[in-house]
Amino acid sequence: MQTELSQQLGIEHAVFGFTPFPAVAAAISRAGGLGVLGAVRYSTPDDLARDLDWMQEHTDGKPYGLDVVMPAKKVEGVTEADVEAMIPAGHRRFVAETLARYGVPELPDGEASGWRITGWMEEVARSQLDVAFDYPVKLLASALGPPPADVVRRAHDHGMLVAALAGSARHAAHHVAAGIDVVVAQGYEAGGHTGEIATMVLTPELVRAVAPLPVLAAGGIGSGEQIAAGLALGAQGVWLGSIWLTTEEAELNSPALTAKLLAAGSGDTVRSRALTGKPARQLRTAWTDAWDDPAGPGTLPMPLQGLLVAEAVSRVQRYEAEPLLGTPVGQIVGRMTARRSVQAVFDDLTTGFEHALDRLERIAGRAAATDTDTGTGTSTGTGTDTGT
Repeated sequence: MQTELSQQLGIEHAVFGFTPFPAVAAAISRAGGLGVLGAVRYSTPDDLARDLDWMQEHTDGKPYGLDVVMPAKKVEGVTEADVEAMIPAGHRRFVAETLARYGVPELPDGEASGWRITGWMEEVARSQLDVAFDYPVKLLASALGPPPADVVRRAHDHGMLVAALAGSARHAAHHVAAGIDVVVAQGYEAGGHTGEIATMVLTPELVRAVAPLPVLAAGGIGSGEQIAAGLALGAQGVWLGSIWLTTEEAELNSPALTAKLLAAGSGDTVRSRALTGKPARQLRTAWTDAWDDPAGPGTLPMPLQGLLVAEAVSRVQRYEAEPLLGTPVGQIVGRMTARRSVQAVFDDLTTGFEHALDRLERIAGRAAATDTDTGTGTSTGTGTDTGT
């Protein structure tokens, strides 16, 4: 699964694996892809540095990347406390009432919420980048549009390629103007923040729109056959995220959540604003249903919604409150039916890719044979062979 982009990055397979777990990212890189570690969950630069140190020791010298979240628009002088103060009291009551309805206990005294989305704030992302630039990161990805111009310049100065996710040709045009090197065409099927255009439609549209920049196909991809389809559509690789959630290396630390993922079908996700305030595909749960119910208060814009629900998500996860327990995941969840190692997933991807190519070669061979037998496809219609 080699392309010009994979060769440029020095990876064996054009598979880019996004994950919040260092062990998964390292295993993806060791298997021949490019493991891309998500930084949004790191609340301090030291935490990120610790895990990047670990990555350095466990990737066997193979390249890896980092994914950060930087809002497209910056508001100067606003702190997390300022943002917290903007949350209406009615929304806080709704959260408390929903948790009480399902009997979710409070966190123990002195235990802070472990799920904070401070990484959505630009000053946090910049502190993460200050750490990242001390490491040989090969690809810097931005999940919410292109990073600021100075960040792109710094990344290029450090020899990094810069990628940004796009859900439409309009988004992709902004990426090109910002000097991005790689555009990730993230289709509607994808887990996490995603737009409204399906991968099959979006990928070739962006390939045409941003040429000659390389495009990665993302959303609903979890098999080698789908990788072959993405490359056939013009992509130079695929961006996979959800498929790694049920790998043995993943650190979900929740047997109940893992069981829900393994049991879910492709129709068991929903695109909801319940988690962050922006539409994000995730498991459908009683939590998403409550927020999407017209009788409720409705979600708040990012980052207010994420700050509002941060402690609630921590409580749901800590006590494994099954009806409310969920996670961002794409429609490919229906294929995630057993726990496997990252290497086993890669073996399945490469085998499926080979089968897809063999099938296409047989189809092409039969078509060529038919053309030869009938005299079509190689003639100008004037009796003169074109030689093609």
